[in-house]
Amino acid sequence: MSQPYFEAYSHRQPPVFAPLGAGRRRIWHFLAGATVAAGAVYLQWRWTASLNPEAWVFSVSVAVAETLFFVGTLLFYFDIWDEGARPVMPTETAKLHEEAAGTATTVDVFVTTFDEPVELVRPSLSAATEVLVPKGVRVRLCLLDDGDRAEMALEAERRGISYFARRTNEGFKAGNLRHALLRTSGDFVVICDADTRLLPTFLQNTLGYFENPKVAWVQTPHWFYDLPEGETWESWLAQKLPRWAFAWPKTIGALLRGFARVATWITGRTRVGADPFMSDPSVFFDVIQRRRDRNGASFCCGAASIHRREAVFDAALRDKAQVVLADKSPLSDKTRLAAHPLQPYRFHVSEDLYTSILVHADREADWTSVYHPQVEARMLSPWSMSAWAAQRLKYAGGTFDIAVWDNPIFRRGLSWRRKLHYGATFWSYFSALWAPVLLLAPVVSLFTGLAPVRAYSLEFFQHFLPAVILGELAMVASCKGHAIGAGRVMAVVALPVQWRALYCVLRRQKPQFAPTPKVPGLNESSSLWMVWPHVVLLMIMSVAALWGIWQTVLNTPGYSSALLWVNLFWLLINMRLVARALHMARWRSPAQLNARHLSVSQSKSSEVPHGVQFPAG
Repeated sequence: MSQPYFEAYSHRQPPVFAPLGAGRRRIWHFLAGATVAAGAVYLQWRWTASLNPEAWVFSVSVAVAETLFFVGTLLFYFDIWDEGARPVMPTETAKLHEEAAGTATTVDVFVTTFDEPVELVRPSLSAATEVLVPKGVRVRLCLLDDGDRAEMALEAERRGISYFARRTNEGFKAGNLRHALLRTSGDFVVICDADTRLLPTFLQNTLGYFENPKVAWVQTPHWFYDLPEGETWESWLAQKLPRWAFAWPKTIGALLRGFARVATWITGRTRVGADPFMSDPSVFFDVIQRRRDRNGASFCCGAASIHRREAVFDAALRDKAQVVLADKSPLSDKTRLAAHPLQPYRFHVSEDLYTSILVHADREADWTSVYHPQVEARMLSPWSMSAWAAQRLKYAGGTFDIAVWDNPIFRRGLSWRRKLHYGATFWSYFSALWAPVLLLAPVVSLFTGLAPVRAYSLEFFQHFLPAVILGELAMVASCKGHAIGAGRVMAVVALPVQWRALYCVLRRQKPQFAPTPKVPGLNESSSLWMVWPHVVLLMIMSVAALWGIWQTVLNTPGYSSALLWVNLFWLLINMRLVARALHMARWRSPAQLNARHLSVSQSKSSEVPHGVQFPAG
């Protein structure tokens, strides 16, 4: 049996996320304030002095989109304003029980699975058995198999661990968790997905937070240890060049270095094929989640989290009581109680986010959450376009469903700070409604000769550039060196997925619960069909650029050099973002490439130029 692909990356060590330094914090706060001020001045001028009377609909639409993005900036700045100063609480210093009680703290570790192969789940079980258990703590490892498979039952029996399976899949992952919760009794519950490999220090570094009796859960960062590293631009180009080109090593070396500089400048990436699906979640966890923790508002992200059983059931019972009391159907009390099953984790595609809202909204119990800033588990990232799309569709569908049909902004019990934090999450997804306006604005201008402003004058740039430049500097200062470009790319590339998710939610179609595929298929078909909207959009943008150039050359009324160059500039930036989808669709894992091109590689192996190194992709 061949070794699973992810074992080749097991040697990688997790990053250490440093706190935001005092100096950087002051710079970030100054730049954030300056950005808000410059943005407000720009919008005031935009609405009062720059609307184009010759294109009212177009001009107002762009101004509305700009205003909505500014509101999103305000929410985002509140979201990430500061990290707070929560100290790490090692378990050894905590008193989880009164000493007089003389009872051990019990922890249930749940490893959930549905259709993942046993080869993927096995390392997760092994890692869970290697977790260091603090003094006075007892751990019970449980395999929750919603696929009810014989091979999983045998694996659990071989390891001597608890095994739970169901005949139905009601509630999917949330139902799977409930099924096990009702058959276990641990004081705390650790949630792991099939691919979650806990680090030995997990319990030592998370249980201590529960010394505070109001802590409902502790969330740790997600770290994808299998992210492809890609290869350098020089190596990538060297493999494309013919053998005879290397007869002049100095010339070809200079060419390769020059190409690498240009490619890095254009793409913003130093390597080809590195993190092809932009799955690195460092910005979300180390910036957003970490800073929400100052208000006890970091939400649960499922895997690699640990929960207080009391809090889970307390919130579920209160929610069930509200639902039953609101049920005005002419049924007996017993029938109504049975019609609304207890849901410790809400039966929903985003059960982690939904349950977080319910617990945070429980004002009477006053539960809070903790975000532990350091990595305590390894996980696997999507390794195909279909896996990426399935994951994004699930995220978007779940978030839209909550925002549209049970928005926490209108839920009693949530503090105004938590409402703003959750509001920032929902606003970022709803930006898919107005992002196309700015994405297509250059196309409209180049096709029609109409500008969204009166003129691209010096006054325009005096108002526009300070807001844009200060905003970029603020992002760099706030994100502690993490790559910020991936978020912008995702905001564009994922638009079709988000539109589909919102369309389904508005039609009351429940989001699907399909788990994200974790194992790349060797024979997976081409994913180019998944990016046909991006291809069409790129074609339209290209035609718009050519049309605008041609009309400017002809001195067509409405066209000018200023209109052409400004819109070509933004059009090229937007095309670069859209084109990223094609790269994602064409990417193949090393195993897929080896399986497809083994014979070709063998026939050309003698043609590799001497002295050229090809790092593993």
